[in-house]
Amino acid sequence: MSKTAPFQRAADAPCLPTSIVKFILYCSAKFRGLILLMVIMETGQAIGSILVPYAIKAIMDGVAHSPGGQIVENLREPLLLLAGLNIGEILFSRASGALLITIGPRLRQRTTNALYTYLQYHAPRYFGSHFAGALAHRISETAMSVNHTVWTILCDFWPILITFTVSTTLLLRVNHGLGLLIAGWVLAYVSLSYWLATRCQPYAQSYAAMRSQVNGKIVDSVTNILNAKLFARLSFERDYLNDFLESEVQSARRTFWYMERVRWFQFLAAALLKVGTVYYALTLWDSGVIGVGDFTMSIGFALLIISDARNLSRRFLEFFEYVGNIANGLDTIVQPHEIVDVPDALPLNIVQGRIEFRNVSFGYDAKHPVFNKLNIVIEPGQRVGLVGFSGSGKSTFVGLILRNFEPQSGQILIDGTDIRQVLLDSLHEQVSLIPQEPSLFHRSLKENIQYGRLDVDDGAVQSAARSAHADDFIRAMPEGYDSLVGERGVKLSGGQRQRIAIARVILKDSPILILDEATSSLDSITEQTIQENLDRAMGCKTVIAIAHRLSTIAHLDRILVFDQGRIVEDGEHQQLLAQQGLYYRLWTMQAGGFLPETIETETS
Repeated sequence: MSKTAPFQRAADAPCLPTSIVKFILYCSAKFRGLILLMVIMETGQAIGSILVPYAIKAIMDGVAHSPGGQIVENLREPLLLLAGLNIGEILFSRASGALLITIGPRLRQRTTNALYTYLQYHAPRYFGSHFAGALAHRISETAMSVNHTVWTILCDFWPILITFTVSTTLLLRVNHGLGLLIAGWVLAYVSLSYWLATRCQPYAQSYAAMRSQVNGKIVDSVTNILNAKLFARLSFERDYLNDFLESEVQSARRTFWYMERVRWFQFLAAALLKVGTVYYALTLWDSGVIGVGDFTMSIGFALLIISDARNLSRRFLEFFEYVGNIANGLDTIVQPHEIVDVPDALPLNIVQGRIEFRNVSFGYDAKHPVFNKLNIVIEPGQRVGLVGFSGSGKSTFVGLILRNFEPQSGQILIDGTDIRQVLLDSLHEQVSLIPQEPSLFHRSLKENIQYGRLDVDDGAVQSAARSAHADDFIRAMPEGYDSLVGERGVKLSGGQRQRIAIARVILKDSPILILDEATSSLDSITEQTIQENLDRAMGCKTVIAIAHRLSTIAHLDRILVFDQGRIVEDGEHQQLLAQQGLYYRLWTMQAGGFLPETIETETS
């Protein structure tokens, strides 16, 4: 995409900023009032904490100037001040904690929901380039990092700023030299800590990316654990994963060693402040410039500042790690959407089901086109089979109808309407697909079938299951239609998953039906029975069927023969056989009912 091209987003996707600061503000915008209240609470807590040394100074001065036997009486006000500061600190801190509990889970929910919603509108090509596990991990880590970033600013940076400001102001009132010493140290320390933390950001960002990649690899390996067992590759998978784990270890070490160098700096700087403050305060006290109370307050402020400064340095490192996580999440998820509805797009209303490719040119890579000015018309209600060797363009043809990809030029029309001018959801609502390898949700069988139409009752679900010959095996399961199918349907056999997918599409009852080897996982007898039910379900629908087993499409109205992105033959089964062209060769070549991958495969 060119630098001047607009950032393309789906109309229904949230308008997520790509800037880290703007993204955090977007996610927290709903909680502005509560966040402002939290700032007030944290300010009260910080002031209460930093004024404790001031109260102790008053007590020490009172002790130094009070006669024996009257100390408690004379120190009533300083003691009440000390008690009040501690009570205020407790009340303010716990009020802030209650606000954090109120805001925190909702902020994470809002961030997660926004990222997931945006992710939903990416095109299939995007999901083919990313691990599902890595994307899920990236969403979770980004949402958590937004929370941590906000809390670090509110609960760490802001109170520390109050502490530094108040303590420096009070010390300047005691002695300008002492105040300037503390102020200079704070300024130098904060500046260097920030600079060191920014240098750590690339390490933290790389470490976050590596963790997401490892998480994706683990999910991928676990998803394919049965393949690993069947090929006796358990040790191979462990070694394969360990290579990525080792990369994560190296990335972690680079990050943590840098952090360790930062901690060396903070400990040395803290020691310098402690020794310097004590020595300078002693010289002032020895010279009579400050009293015992001022001396005690100075040491108390110095220790408090050192404690907060150490915390600040650590928080800087964590802060930039969180920022790195957010940056990774935005870089991965908040990318331009490849396929979006045009402005003022209207719903598609399919009445006839006529499909036309008009001068369509398309290639996954512009340098290697699949189709070049393809023209074909599928008339309403026609049942059309697509055949050809692997890579000939059959799946691409179907993908273009589903608008999984956009052609570089030309038009695809349904009932005379260019599908790029209609709402994408309305297209998918009226075009059904039974894929060769159906994927099911880890939900009940009833919910998976009902996904075709959410508003139907149990009777309609069971009727669709019977049409797909799924009712018998469903009722044989322990919990029947309420049985969970496992992740991606792993508790079911391939044939059972395919029957659930068929039932789901039968229930959807769309005017256009696409079958991609829809019965390839079934035995011949079940396939024949389901094929009869499918034929009935097809009714007057426009049907497109991809087949490698030519016997499953021989009875269709029309067969399109693909070869290297061109439709080289078009006609009925007997007509194509009589031509003795490519289809005839495919028919005579198929072994065991299936086509070879290429002509060369069959020859060899």
